[in-house]
Amino acid sequence: MAESKKKSVSIKKGDTVKVIAGKDKGAEGRVIQVLREEQRVIVEGVNRVKRHTKVVNQGGRAGSTGGIITAEAPIHVSNVMLVEDDGVTRIGFRRDEVTKRRPDGSTYKAERSVRISRKTGKEI
Repeated sequence: MAESKKKSVSIKKGDTVKVIAGKDKGAEGRVIQVLREEQRVIVEGVNRVKRHTKVVNQGGRAGSTGGIITAEAPIHVSNVMLVEDDGVTRIGFRRDEVTKRRPDGSTYKAERSVRISRKTGKEI
């Protein structure tokens, strides 16, 4: 069996994004969940779908009520852009040198990866 390669997604949970393609084009919302393997994100208030659910009376109180439930469906990460101050921006990465401290008190230099705005160069 082939080993699956870890896919990286530069959008994170809690980011505010704008939809740039699809039926909800132009809508803005906060990212609720990132599905890294599928390269999809779930955005608050975007791509809402209705699910018809049955009444399940299994286990007494644990049973679910039936009806129509409206929930957000995942959209592909390529269809959203990060919102920054006035508009949208692409995301880049920069390696910053930082000083870290060991448990015994000694320090050492290491690098930390930070997300940056491609438009302004500021750290996100």
